[in-house]
Amino acid sequence: MVYHSSFVGEEGITKACGFPLLPLKSHIKGPAPVSDQGKTDIVDEAITFFRANVFFRNFDVKSPADKLLIYLTFYINVALKRLEGCRTLAEGTKAIINLGLEKVPVPGESGFPFPGLFVLPQSQKEAELLRNYLKQIREETSGRLLSVAYRPNGTPNKWWLAFAKRKFMNIIIP
Repeated sequence: MVYHSSFVGEEGITKACGFPLLPLKSHIKGPAPVSDQGKTDIVDEAITFFRANVFFRNFDVKSPADKLLIYLTFYINVALKRLEGCRTLAEGTKAIINLGLEKVPVPGESGFPFPGLFVLPQSQKEAELLRNYLKQIREETSGRLLSVAYRPNGTPNKWWLAFAKRKFMNIIIP
Protein backbone atom coordinates (compact mmCIF):
# COMPACT_ATOMS: atom_id res chain seq x y z
CA MET A 1 0.00 0.00 0.00
CA VAL A 2 1.26 3.46 -0.92
CA TYR A 3 1.95 5.91 1.88
CA HIS A 4 -0.11 9.07 1.48
CA SER A 5 0.54 12.53 2.83
CA SER A 6 -0.96 13.52 6.17
CA PHE A 7 -1.61 17.05 4.86
CA VAL A 8 -5.07 16.09 3.61
CA GLY A 9 -7.41 18.78 4.90
CA GLU A 10 -5.12 21.78 4.89
CA GLU A 11 -7.52 24.70 4.72
CA GLY A 12 -6.31 28.12 3.66
CA ILE A 13 -3.27 26.77 1.78
CA THR A 14 -2.41 28.63 -1.42
CA LYS A 15 -2.26 26.48 -4.54
CA ALA A 16 -0.43 26.95 -7.82
CA CYS A 17 -1.12 24.60 -10.74
CA GLY A 18 -2.67 22.08 -8.34
CA PHE A 19 0.40 22.08 -6.08
CA PRO A 20 -0.39 23.07 -2.49
CA LEU A 21 2.22 25.55 -1.25
CA LEU A 22 2.65 23.80 2.09
CA PRO A 23 4.71 25.24 4.96
CA LEU A 24 8.34 24.15 5.25
CA LYS A 25 10.84 23.97 8.09
CA SER A 26 13.29 25.96 6.03
CA HIS A 27 15.73 28.82 6.23
CA ILE A 28 15.91 28.98 2.42
CA LYS A 29 14.31 32.09 0.99
CA GLY A 30 11.18 31.45 -1.05
CA PRO A 31 7.38 31.66 -1.20
CA ALA A 32 6.70 28.75 1.19
CA PRO A 33 5.20 29.64 4.56
CA VAL A 34 7.46 28.82 7.52
CA SER A 35 6.49 25.81 9.63
CA ASP A 36 7.30 25.11 13.26
CA GLN A 37 10.63 23.31 13.64
CA GLY A 38 9.01 20.64 15.83
CA LYS A 39 6.32 19.69 13.29
CA THR A 40 6.65 17.26 10.41
CA ASP A 41 6.52 18.92 7.00
CA ILE A 42 6.05 17.53 3.48
CA VAL A 43 9.83 17.13 2.97
CA ASP A 44 10.07 14.98 6.12
CA GLU A 45 7.19 12.85 4.81
CA ALA A 46 8.75 12.50 1.36
CA ILE A 47 12.09 11.33 2.77
CA THR A 48 10.44 9.04 5.33
CA PHE A 49 8.10 7.41 2.80
CA PHE A 50 10.53 7.38 -0.14
CA ARG A 51 11.95 3.89 0.31
CA ALA A 52 8.46 2.38 0.45
CA ASN A 53 6.76 4.53 -2.19
CA VAL A 54 9.50 4.16 -4.80
CA PHE A 55 8.47 0.52 -5.36
CA PHE A 56 4.99 1.43 -6.63
CA ARG A 57 4.15 1.89 -10.30
CA ASN A 58 0.79 3.49 -9.58
CA PHE A 59 -0.02 6.12 -7.01
CA ASP A 60 -3.64 6.76 -6.07
CA VAL A 61 -3.92 10.51 -5.42
CA LYS A 62 -6.17 11.23 -2.43
CA SER A 63 -5.31 14.91 -1.89
CA PRO A 64 -3.34 17.73 -3.52
CA ALA A 65 -0.56 17.06 -1.00
CA ASP A 66 -0.18 13.58 -2.52
CA LYS A 67 0.68 15.25 -5.83
CA LEU A 68 3.47 17.15 -4.09
CA LEU A 69 4.58 13.91 -2.43
CA ILE A 70 4.77 12.27 -5.88
CA TYR A 71 6.85 15.16 -7.20
CA LEU A 72 9.23 15.03 -4.22
CA THR A 73 9.56 11.24 -4.46
CA PHE A 74 10.59 11.64 -8.09
CA TYR A 75 13.01 14.44 -7.19
CA ILE A 76 14.61 12.33 -4.43
CA ASN A 77 15.01 9.55 -6.98
CA VAL A 78 16.76 11.97 -9.38
CA ALA A 79 18.97 13.29 -6.57
CA LEU A 80 19.99 9.78 -5.49
CA LYS A 81 20.84 8.98 -9.11
CA ARG A 82 23.19 12.00 -9.11
CA LEU A 83 24.71 10.91 -5.79
CA GLU A 84 25.23 7.34 -6.96
CA GLY A 85 28.84 7.82 -8.09
CA CYS A 86 29.86 10.22 -5.30
CA ARG A 87 32.09 8.53 -2.74
CA THR A 88 32.31 11.38 -0.20
CA LEU A 89 29.95 13.91 1.31
CA ALA A 90 31.91 16.72 -0.39
CA GLU A 91 31.41 15.14 -3.82
CA GLY A 92 27.75 14.53 -3.04
CA THR A 93 27.25 18.12 -1.93
CA LYS A 94 28.79 19.36 -5.18
CA ALA A 95 26.52 17.08 -7.23
CA ILE A 96 23.43 18.26 -5.34
CA ILE A 97 24.40 21.92 -5.75
CA ASN A 98 24.75 21.36 -9.51
CA LEU A 99 21.32 19.71 -9.55
CA GLY A 100 19.92 22.73 -7.71
CA LEU A 101 21.31 25.09 -10.35
CA GLU A 102 19.34 23.41 -13.12
CA LYS A 103 16.21 25.10 -14.48
CA VAL A 104 13.04 23.99 -12.67
CA PRO A 105 10.32 23.19 -15.23
CA VAL A 106 6.66 23.78 -14.39
CA PRO A 107 3.60 22.04 -15.90
CA GLY A 108 3.36 22.71 -19.62
CA GLU A 109 7.12 23.09 -20.12
CA SER A 110 9.38 20.45 -21.58
CA GLY A 111 11.19 18.48 -18.91
CA PHE A 112 8.30 18.49 -16.44
CA PRO A 113 8.03 14.83 -15.34
CA PHE A 114 4.26 14.56 -14.83
CA PRO A 115 2.29 16.06 -17.73
CA GLY A 116 -1.43 15.80 -17.10
CA LEU A 117 -1.16 15.32 -13.34
CA PHE A 118 -1.02 19.04 -12.67
CA VAL A 119 -3.03 21.95 -14.03
CA LEU A 120 -1.27 24.27 -16.48
CA PRO A 121 -0.47 27.72 -15.07
CA GLN A 122 -3.16 30.32 -15.75
CA SER A 123 -0.67 33.19 -15.83
CA GLN A 124 3.03 33.91 -15.89
CA LYS A 125 2.76 35.04 -12.25
CA GLU A 126 1.38 31.63 -11.20
CA ALA A 127 4.11 29.85 -13.17
CA GLU A 128 6.83 31.91 -11.45
CA LEU A 129 5.25 31.36 -8.01
CA LEU A 130 5.27 27.60 -8.60
CA ARG A 131 8.81 27.65 -10.04
CA ASN A 132 10.10 29.53 -6.98
CA TYR A 133 8.27 27.17 -4.59
CA LEU A 134 9.60 24.09 -6.38
CA LYS A 135 13.11 25.52 -6.33
CA GLN A 136 12.82 26.20 -2.60
CA ILE A 137 11.41 22.76 -1.79
CA ARG A 138 14.02 21.03 -3.98
CA GLU A 139 16.85 22.85 -2.18
CA GLU A 140 15.39 21.96 1.21
CA THR A 141 14.89 18.32 0.18
CA SER A 142 18.46 18.13 -1.14
CA GLY A 143 19.93 19.37 2.11
CA ARG A 144 17.96 16.92 4.21
CA LEU A 145 18.63 14.08 1.79
CA LEU A 146 22.39 14.53 2.14
CA SER A 147 22.08 13.94 5.88
CA VAL A 148 20.50 10.51 5.32
CA ALA A 149 22.37 9.48 2.15
CA TYR A 150 25.74 9.96 3.88
CA ARG A 151 26.85 8.82 7.30
CA PRO A 152 28.25 11.32 9.84
CA ASN A 153 31.81 10.33 8.83
CA GLY A 154 31.09 11.39 5.20
CA THR A 155 30.87 7.94 3.62
CA PRO A 156 27.87 6.89 1.50
CA ASN A 157 24.98 5.08 3.17
CA LYS A 158 24.45 2.07 0.90
CA TRP A 159 20.97 1.51 2.33
CA TRP A 160 19.91 4.80 0.74
CA LEU A 161 22.03 4.98 -2.39
CA ALA A 162 20.88 1.51 -3.45
CA PHE A 163 17.51 3.11 -4.24
CA ALA A 164 19.08 5.16 -7.04
CA LYS A 165 18.61 2.12 -9.26
CA ARG A 166 14.82 2.10 -8.78
CA LYS A 167 12.43 3.70 -11.27
CA PHE A 168 9.55 5.53 -9.65
CA MET A 169 6.27 5.03 -11.54
CA ASN A 170 8.34 3.59 -14.44
CA ILE A 171 9.78 7.01 -15.27
CA ILE A 172 13.28 6.82 -16.73
CA ILE A 173 15.60 9.35 -15.15
CA PRO A 174 17.95 11.11 -17.57
